[in-house]
Amino acid sequence: MRANFFKSIGNYAIFLRQVFRKPENKRMLKKQFVIEIDRLIMSSIVITGVISLFMGGVLVIQTASNMSNPLLDKMLIGYMTRESMILEFSSTMVSLILAGKMGSSIASEIGTMRISQQLDAIDMMGINSASFVARPKILAATVTSPLLTILSIVLGLVGGGLITWLTGMIPLVKYLTGLRFAFNAYYILYSCVKTAVFCFIITSVSAYHGFNAKNGSLGVGRSSTKAIVTSSILILVADLLLTQLLLY
Repeated sequence: MRANFFKSIGNYAIFLRQVFRKPENKRMLKKQFVIEIDRLIMSSIVITGVISLFMGGVLVIQTASNMSNPLLDKMLIGYMTRESMILEFSSTMVSLILAGKMGSSIASEIGTMRISQQLDAIDMMGINSASFVARPKILAATVTSPLLTILSIVLGLVGGGLITWLTGMIPLVKYLTGLRFAFNAYYILYSCVKTAVFCFIITSVSAYHGFNAKNGSLGVGRSSTKAIVTSSILILVADLLLTQLLLY
């Protein structure tokens, strides 16, 4: 088992080296980069927005229900909602959701190309198949994914504000005061960096599993499952390491 673990790490490193070799056609890379932004990031806006909107409302309700002490200022509800969205939910939780959406899509797409011998045909034409199919996906998700984080933060705070306004559990002005209280812009950068790293993990790991798919359609399904599970575990490990490095 240990041997297989280190073998997988080595194969993954070799795959990344192959992916990031100098591209044969930079114009094609730029074209595919734009296409993958639409397929991976733009198509994730709806699910990210809906989940963030509702989660912001849930955070407000949960925080308010646990602040029964009359000595605590109600504006802390807004403050804690903001910090929860920025520090953890809009980066880690959204990335775990994207691991299921993007990971399965990438692994199944590349896996299908592998079992249908399309990748072999690309190699026969003298083109680096790993770079051709995986590099645009990795770059597109890594570079533009922080935009999803910003969107998630904004909509999460809007969702919290809507719940505050509709239920009247605290004055809306208190909630807005809490959102502005002790704001640290570095936390936004921290969250965006985490999302970029997480999306690099999702796309590269999923592409690796799809690239090495075998045994027909059943193998494609297995590669998709492996991609989601492995990406989710690595996201949690990376979250711990990045938090230690960037915040402590």
